[in-house]
Order: sequence, then C-alpha cells, then structure tokens
Amino acid sequence: MSIVSIITVGNAKEAETIAKRLVEEKLAACVNIIPSVKSIYRWNEKVEVGEEAMLLVKTKKESFDKIKKRVVELHSYEVPEIIALEIFDGLESYLEWISSNVD
Repeated sequence: MSIVSIITVGNAKEAETIAKRLVEEKLAACVNIIPSVKSIYRWNEKVEVGEEAMLLVKTKKESFDKIKKRVVELHSYEVPEIIALEIFDGLESYLEWISSNVD
C-alpha cells in the first residue's frame, strides 16, 4: 500500500537534505518540498507562530518505520512532525511507480 508522509522542518535547506536522503536511500520514491508554510502550534505551554518547510513524501507503508527512524536522525527538532496518510486511490501506474522505487 502506498502512503504520503507529511514532515515539517525548520527551513528549506533542511527540507532538501532530508528529501535527498530519503530518495537516495530508496525510502521514498518522490519528495515534494513546499518551501514556506506558516505554522501555529502549542509548545511548552505557549502558542508559537513560525515559518517552516513541508515535505510530502510518497512511499510504501512498509517503509514508514524506517522513514521515521531516518528522519529523527537527520531532523533538527526535538519532536518532529512525521505522520502518514494512506492513499486509498490514485492512478494505478503512478502507485506502481512508487512501489517500484522504494525498497
């Protein structure tokens, strides 16, 4: 089964570093980088507002545990956002491409 993982990072440089590693290591078939998102969140009992970059990672469900481990190793945050959403439908040839490009 294919999934999309959403990962936020502190900046575009960190986003590119993590994205390249995930693709090079065949943990992801493709990673889209959204270079600037505004995030509003609660941290240490305060509401924070910050600029981040977002990664949209196309991969297989079976690779998600490896992705979480690798991202934690590379990420600058104490508690990074690393979530997964199942792809319930899509162009079959694209979904097959994802599977064929992820170990």
